[in-house]
Amino acid sequence: MSALVSVIVPTYNETENIPELLERIDATMRGYLYEVITVDDNSPDGTAEVARKLSSRFPVKVVVRQARMGLSSAVVDGFKNATERYRAEIDADLQHPPEVIPDLIQKLEEGYQVAIASRYIQGGGTVGFSYFRRIISKGAAMLGWIMLPQTRGIRDVMSNFFAIRRELALGETKLKGFKILLEIFSARCPEKVAEVPYVFQRRKYGKSKLTFKEIINYVRDLYRLQRIYGNRNKY
Repeated sequence: MSALVSVIVPTYNETENIPELLERIDATMRGYLYEVITVDDNSPDGTAEVARKLSSRFPVKVVVRQARMGLSSAVVDGFKNATERYRAEIDADLQHPPEVIPDLIQKLEEGYQVAIASRYIQGGGTVGFSYFRRIISKGAAMLGWIMLPQTRGIRDVMSNFFAIRRELALGETKLKGFKILLEIFSARCPEKVAEVPYVFQRRKYGKSKLTFKEIINYVRDLYRLQRIYGNRNKY
């Protein structure tokens, strides 16, 4: 294989996870030409320093921002620093298995514009999701489908684990929260979309970034996207 892939990893306080993540990305991306771009929001636990040290072993570029600015803008900054044809986004907490990245890239090689790692198609699932967390996830997806017609037909529109072609990358974001895929669909209206099954894992280290504030930001982001893009047709 020779696909050119930029793997974007937003980070905040992920010192314990980043070494294993980079090891697993490297193991699964052998045969690809790839780079990893970590976008760190000045983590007080030294995540950026750990990533820099590991750059002697892995093709890692470290981008550090001076404040905690959120996942969506981190992904966009990753897009800006990416050099390769395909861009994959994966969280740093190991809940997204890096071993799925080649499956996403394969879909792009087949001609799809977007490939989404999905918990909600056959073969996908979740480990360690509480009943309350499942309700939140499903409810958020339904709200997205209602307010943004461009996302209808996507089973896991809430996914933060996906790959896109370079031409779909955003140069800026209107979002405060963390569901950048919603904006990609709203702004770019891709016509060829694939979903690939994966099993969402338990977090091994650190704390979840899903807070009540992030839920409020999500609702605000939906209204913002609907106001800007809501009159566009479903792809």
